[in-house]
Amino acid sequence: MAKTVKVTLVKSTIGCKKDQIATVKALGLRKIRQTVEKPDNDQIRGMIFKVKHLVSVEEA
Repeated sequence: MAKTVKVTLVKSTIGCKKDQIATVKALGLRKIRQTVEKPDNDQIRGMIFKVKHLVSVEEA
């Protein structure tokens, strides 16, 4: 079974740079405290790193 990570939006994107807002949307997050499960790969890890101040991550 492939590894996954649970990504939760914990802060608002108001006032963020446009590329950070686009990254949050690309992760599939729309509302605060919404959680999505994504595969644990380099692309997703890079997206999480870009918005690490807005999200919390836990291994699934």
